[in-house]
Amino acid sequence: MAKKKTTTTKKKITPKKANLVVSKKNKIILGSLLILFSMALFFSFVSFYFTWQDDQSLLSEFANRNEQAKNLLNKFGASVSHFFVYKGFGVASVILTILVCITGLHLFLSLDKKGLLKKWIWGLIFMIWISVVLGFLADTKPLLGGLIGYEMNDFLKDYTGNIGVVLILLFGLVFILVRFFHFTPEGMANFFKKKTSSLKSELESTSKEASDAIRDVQESIKKTEKETPVVLDTYTHKKDIPPLKEEKIVIDDFEVTVPAEEETTDELAMEVEEIVEEQEETDNIANKLVEDFGEFDPTLELGHYKFPTIELLDQHGVTGGITINQEELEENKNKIVDTLKNYKIGISQIKATIGPTVTLYEIVPEAGVRISKIKNLEDDIALSLAALGIRIIAPIGKGTIGIEVPNKNSTIVSMRSVIASSKFQKAEMELPIAFGKTISNETFVVDLAKMPHLLMAGATGQGKSVGLNAVLTSLLYKKHPAEVKFILVDPKKVELSIYNKIERHFLAKLPDSEEAIITDNAKVINTLNSLCIEMDNRYELLKHAQVRNLKEYNVKFKSRKLNPNDGHKFLPYIVLVIDEFADLIMTAGKEVETPIARLAQLARAIGIHLIIATQRPSVNVITGIIKANFPARIAFRVTSKIDSRTILDAQGADQLIGRGDMLFTQGNDVTRIQCAFVDTPEVAKITEYIGSQRAYPNAYELPEYSGEDSGTSIDNNISERDILFRDAAEVIVTAQQGSASLIQRKLKLGYNRAGRIVDQLEAAGIVGPFEGSKARQVLVPDFVALDELLNNERS
Repeated sequence: MAKKKTTTTKKKITPKKANLVVSKKNKIILGSLLILFSMALFFSFVSFYFTWQDDQSLLSEFANRNEQAKNLLNKFGASVSHFFVYKGFGVASVILTILVCITGLHLFLSLDKKGLLKKWIWGLIFMIWISVVLGFLADTKPLLGGLIGYEMNDFLKDYTGNIGVVLILLFGLVFILVRFFHFTPEGMANFFKKKTSSLKSELESTSKEASDAIRDVQESIKKTEKETPVVLDTYTHKKDIPPLKEEKIVIDDFEVTVPAEEETTDELAMEVEEIVEEQEETDNIANKLVEDFGEFDPTLELGHYKFPTIELLDQHGVTGGITINQEELEENKNKIVDTLKNYKIGISQIKATIGPTVTLYEIVPEAGVRISKIKNLEDDIALSLAALGIRIIAPIGKGTIGIEVPNKNSTIVSMRSVIASSKFQKAEMELPIAFGKTISNETFVVDLAKMPHLLMAGATGQGKSVGLNAVLTSLLYKKHPAEVKFILVDPKKVELSIYNKIERHFLAKLPDSEEAIITDNAKVINTLNSLCIEMDNRYELLKHAQVRNLKEYNVKFKSRKLNPNDGHKFLPYIVLVIDEFADLIMTAGKEVETPIARLAQLARAIGIHLIIATQRPSVNVITGIIKANFPARIAFRVTSKIDSRTILDAQGADQLIGRGDMLFTQGNDVTRIQCAFVDTPEVAKITEYIGSQRAYPNAYELPEYSGEDSGTSIDNNISERDILFRDAAEVIVTAQQGSASLIQRKLKLGYNRAGRIVDQLEAAGIVGPFEGSKARQVLVPDFVALDELLNNERS
């Protein structure tokens, strides 16, 4: 038994490693010691300035117990104060007591030690600066700045003079203010601004009190007027009273000006209270509806809709990922190193990142090598590697220079592998698009809603049509028909016709249009202008719903806080896709460019997004207005550096290898991507799968647009006017805004009927002619003029 006891004791008391972690108890003890020590120092330093002359002679008698110092802490206080205050930093030594106290508190309360060292550094800097300042200001009394402050001033004056010392001290002040107190000129301006505003508010408060007092005087005057005759002399000192609203009264043939009572804020407060109560009541009703029926589900009409399955896509290329050719890597690496060595450029490090079609060689040049020298060797490296499409990126951002070299055997990136990736499947985006894979073999997914518009360009046969199919396929795999609608413009008439099968699921078109895929240029103009009307209508809905964007609007509508009887409805995203934009510009010019520019500038917030593709990236097609509003751009291979700059504002697209090799930019860096390949039969299978399911009765209808001659051929036949003609006229005159959407919303009509009423109002001379996407001008100013106009018609 004794043996066992001994063993256990040994285990407990033999530490094998030195542990510097202080226990909580020891922290409390050490912390309280430092706090008390800081207090002792503080009382010693303060007492020193009252007793130092008496205690000076006792400093050498520290060991003599018969001698007593007058310092509050006796000889200990006198000695410590003499060392820190007299021989040290003077008054600034008090900062030392604060630092010791803070350290003690950190230990005592087990606070985080992070930043404690910083406090000590800044505290010591501040202490030295104050010591030098006091030494300079009171050089005849070295006690204030201490011996250190006095000697440092003496030293600085010998070399820089008084002015030099002042300048150094001012620099020290600026340094402390900027680094420690985060002082900035803007901060000082804000400080004065706050002071001014507070002074202004005080003045306004005083002014209000004065006006209240004046109002009391006025009321007493009015009471007196009722009881006693009016004395005109009472009003001779009008300039002493602040100008208020005045009204004139006549008493015994005398005109007397009497200040009227100011409008009180009680009525305004009551109105605000009513609005708040109304809003609360609406929210309560909405919450009750959500509680009873759940949130509004826009997908309910096609509740049994099934998303396309991954089996509809083919697995192109190698299924096991990228094959690494070690010999090719080593050969290319040696050729790059030898080529650069020929030009006396040494490399300290090189590594390779293998992509599906291109391998990125990252090199770290030796010190002193200029980047521009390596960039100028682009053609020489391409020659030595016997490869086209070499691109040098300098610098990459990791302190390296990148050289992109095409693989001899490229790997096809299938749309199936991209759609099946977790990055796409788990993407929490409004409109996710999987373009393909990057140079590091990562799936590249972006949100069209954040782009917000996309410009695609490249020479014929380089992958634009496949890119458009990749965009549309991504959205078909991720979004329900209720959530997104496509407007497809295909001047070639063959590229996008395959999507006809999903017309009643995903496509949008004009009311009288037979086909949803737009191939006629005249219909393109009408569709774009109709889309502008849709944009204006949506902005009206957002304004009345008091939200800023489509996402907020739909959230509010789903939570049943918007009443469908007021014209509110769930709004799907609309994606406009135009293939071969150059053909439209050549045939229609400004008629196409103007509505597209307007949509690009304004349509983002209300969920309308544009994708434009062209094979001719010239400046007369991709104009400055188009480029300014399309920050997201894709460049497939082009034939010249000028075309590359037109698309991307940078070189590189002329060095791509084609077959889906592309550069993507969203305004910042340029990313090289291998576009995912989706073949026409695959798209046909997807559209067939969707088209075979139950659909909406019709395609999504855009607002009616009749062209510029709208309403001019309508006869002003009073007997054929709509029964709501008068009501519509009153709505238009009241709002002073002539639009069909306003009549549609206020009178709860369909768009076609509202449009016919607008035509009748134009024929009657109440509104002006059609002006594109803008609201018509209202020609009648008020109800009196409206009555006169309509009465003259009947007579």
